[in-house]
Amino acid sequence: MPLLTTVIGSFPKPEYLKVPSWFETGTSDHSGNATVAYTEFLVNQTPDELDKTEKTMIRATKEVIQEQCSCGINIVTDGEVRRENYIHYLCRFIEGIDFNQLTETSCRNGAYAASLPTVRGPVSWRGPLSCAEEWRKAQDCSSAPVKYTLPGPMTIIGTLNNAYYTDEEELAADLAVIVGHHARELAAAGCDHIQIDEPLFARRPDSALRWGIPLLEKCFEGVSTGVQRSVHICCGYPGYLDQQDYQKAEPNAYFMLAPALDDSGSVDAVSIEDAHRYNDLKLLRLFKQTTVIFGSVAIASSRVETVEEIETRLNEALEHIDAERLIVAPDCGLAFLPPAILQQKLSNMCMAAQRCYCKSRPRLSTGSTATSSFCIER
Repeated sequence: MPLLTTVIGSFPKPEYLKVPSWFETGTSDHSGNATVAYTEFLVNQTPDELDKTEKTMIRATKEVIQEQCSCGINIVTDGEVRRENYIHYLCRFIEGIDFNQLTETSCRNGAYAASLPTVRGPVSWRGPLSCAEEWRKAQDCSSAPVKYTLPGPMTIIGTLNNAYYTDEEELAADLAVIVGHHARELAAAGCDHIQIDEPLFARRPDSALRWGIPLLEKCFEGVSTGVQRSVHICCGYPGYLDQQDYQKAEPNAYFMLAPALDDSGSVDAVSIEDAHRYNDLKLLRLFKQTTVIFGSVAIASSRVETVEEIETRLNEALEHIDAERLIVAPDCGLAFLPPAILQQKLSNMCMAAQRCYCKSRPRLSTGSTATSSFCIER
């Protein structure tokens, strides 16, 4: 059977879906425009407009899932079409985080400045957002299993200004309780693939080793063993397509993190980038029991990788890890890519995965949901 394929999270929002997006209004000057626009978007809608927006969100969800499946993706996402970005969307429903008065803050080791929401009190879940309900709506649009993505505590902290907690680890522990609440609800609802995004692990490996990785256990506490628990760790995200000079994590970061992740027992799969900057593939040998979701196409470049190029790299990876523990994916979210380029990248990636056959490769457990490479809209 061929190698399994998945995506990481975001997709471009269809033009008809008038939801403010960080990728469209917040990335060029990092001024917080998307955050302000999304607040106004939520506040200013009438009940009738909210109902209409929900219908267009379902339409958009169906379309992005169908697009993934038509390319050959086995484990899909909802494209995060409901979110202005994958972090602040959740934070809007957390008590203690102020979205009304943003604070200008230096981010990502001084890579840019942004106007960010501010932690002004102890954080706790306020609601009424239900991640499990959102997942169910997406799963109802697909015959393939839908993965749900959640931001991790360290990465949430990296996009907030903290004006309350004196101990960053204490804030992270409180946020882990919130993330864990949603992970358990998703698992109880039947979601078999839950991903926590922690890109800051690669940029802050010392903190990740000290408290970030241990807190993954709290995030996944109570989640059944039948669920694939994954963590996504990327090396940096650009401000626009084809940007060359954006800040990236140190090349040895994955090597620092891999043994602790493999020993933690908290995650079943680790998602890493390889396309934008090739790793020393001896890295894969450090994952002795953990599945690796292997980034195989770049998400910040308009250059389309050929099938042969991807296949060659996958075969090189298979010299260092068992085929049953390798899943093929893009490096990160796909929201910057124009539709035609996105489709070609995913199609080539899936074709390369199809060519990398293994004589005996068991499918991952996906509960009662089929893992076919096509979707049937319901």
